[in-house]
Amino acid sequence: MNISVVIPLYNEEESIPELGKWIERVMKSNSFSYELVFIDDGSTDNSWIEIQKLRENNANVRAIKFRRNYGKSPGLYCGFQYAQGDVIITMDADLQDSPDEIPELYRMIVEDGYDMVSGWKKKRYDPLSKTIPTKIFNATARAVSGIKLHDFNCGLKAYRKAVVKNIEVYNDMHRYIPYLAKNAGFNKIGEKIVQHQARKYGNSKFGGLSRFFNGYLDLLTLWFLSKFGKKPMQFFGIVGSIMFFIGLLAVIIVGALKIYAINRAESSRLVTETPYFYISLSSMIIGTQLFLAGFLGELITRNSSERNSYKIEEEF
Repeated sequence: MNISVVIPLYNEEESIPELGKWIERVMKSNSFSYELVFIDDGSTDNSWIEIQKLRENNANVRAIKFRRNYGKSPGLYCGFQYAQGDVIITMDADLQDSPDEIPELYRMIVEDGYDMVSGWKKKRYDPLSKTIPTKIFNATARAVSGIKLHDFNCGLKAYRKAVVKNIEVYNDMHRYIPYLAKNAGFNKIGEKIVQHQARKYGNSKFGGLSRFFNGYLDLLTLWFLSKFGKKPMQFFGIVGSIMFFIGLLAVIIVGALKIYAINRAESSRLVTETPYFYISLSSMIIGTQLFLAGFLGELITRNSSERNSYKIEEEF
């Protein structure tokens, strides 16, 4: 099979019929063998009914329906596990991603030898309240990951099959799939300028303003795990040793000053009488404990057998 098109969606009943026919038209005109995989993320409208209607007229349509809303990353994770094509294309269901881009994305993977090609919506039809934070977010992601992409979060992407079978998308990590691919050893990552269309129906369903704040936390997690996830002692050992050395040096200095004052028969103020001692000590202890708790919690989550267990109501 040439292509698997994986589409996570939530409450997109208006867009599904048009999107399905558009993709079918592109596939037939290019003689691609394909499957169209919808992941209904617990929609409360008639999205599942519309998908079933597509299935009645197109045997290439496959679908998964979650019992409740989990988010885009779980949808992509299950879609990747389900996909059978040599090249996997992901896109959003809101008609803002054009299926006409599929042939060139496929060619870049098959002929140019890319492991992954990410779309770049150079000209966007989003409000400034979304485009400005997106530019800041992408600049930060480029700096941290070292991957020179303009649009990390573009839903329109193409992957070699081996890529999606060797990465794990969880929580909200769909924003950083290029970084996940790089960490898995797939370094040939390309970019293609793609057409961005104005939303035709409804409003954005995945994410919200909080996704920008959560995105930075996820990026920090990925960076930390890629650097120290397998060898945490290289970080905690060095930092712990430095802090211990500074503390030991401070104790020596305080003790020396105290002995010096006693030898000169001078009265000196107790170190514990100043509030700054307690503030600095408490801040270091609490900050270190919180950071360690977050890191250890992330490690536990990553090794949980139930992390990517989602309740599927129906599939075909």
